[in-house]
Amino acid sequence: MSETVEAVEPEQDENGAAQAAGPTGSSTADLLVREGDIAGDYLERLLDLLDYDGDIDLDVEAGRAVVSIDGGEDLEKLVGNRGQVLESLQELTRLAVQQETGTRSRLMLDIAGWRAGRREELRELGRSTAETVLSTGEKIRLQPMTPFERKVVHDAVAAVDGVHSESEGEEPKRRVVVLPD
Repeated sequence: MSETVEAVEPEQDENGAAQAAGPTGSSTADLLVREGDIAGDYLERLLDLLDYDGDIDLDVEAGRAVVSIDGGEDLEKLVGNRGQVLESLQELTRLAVQQETGTRSRLMLDIAGWRAGRREELRELGRSTAETVLSTGEKIRLQPMTPFERKVVHDAVAAVDGVHSESEGEEPKRRVVVLPD
């Protein structure tokens, strides 16, 4: 298992000045690194049980532990149709972390680069949908999406002036609606 851990930047006060890492800042960073370690161990045992090859990379991004598994031929099976198996494995991994730390985890799991690739597809979908709504003046309802997918689309739509997005519906059929301002 290969591990990479990114340094967490120091907390800033309301003026943007860096503050010394106190107990809260360093304990948060330590907890995120620990979450990544626990998740890495859990996933390594899973790969061993399945007899799958894969390199596990650990990182900290945007205040959450990020675990990526790459390199094995069979990893696509752990992604599943539209990432459904990946979503389930992420939840199981979060539960394993929570069981050990006693704290709910926001850990993000990516397997075989699927989530990174999907993020790019969704950014393009959000941007192109926003431009269509801007030119037609008509709202557009997208297909149901996971919370991860909706967040990426909302962020992409927010970057286009003159439109906004909302979520509607109940899980698992919750969807993004893009509307003119």
